[in-house]
Amino acid sequence: MSQTHTPAARSPRQWCDEMQTKLMAALDEAWRIAETSDDPAVQARAREKVKLCGQMAATARKIAAMTPPEKRAKAAPEHPLDLIEDFVRRLDKSTKAVEAEAEKVETPDPQPRAAQALAMQAALAKLKRR
Repeated sequence: MSQTHTPAARSPRQWCDEMQTKLMAALDEAWRIAETSDDPAVQARAREKVKLCGQMAATARKIAAMTPPEKRAKAAPEHPLDLIEDFVRRLDKSTKAVEAEAEKVETPDPQPRAAQALAMQAALAKLKRR
């Protein structure tokens, strides 16, 4: 007995992409035929073929959308020191963000209180109160 080589199973996404490519080629050919022909019957058949290609493309996209996403292979375990360094790097980054927020809170308003008081006094003077 001879062994036959069976290709690896394609994912639904690959199948959909291949189907879309074939349908686009058929669609382009149908439009070319419709544009070059003056016969109404040929143009009608080309329009039907274009409509069918569109329906098949929509169905192929629906099938691809129904399938679950491919599972990614788990990454090889990292070296423990890499994990620790990554943790320290993230901790430093978050600490810097917290410190920056604390500095913003501690900084005074851009306009000193005395200037605000002067503005308020000027407004009260216009109203002739005080």
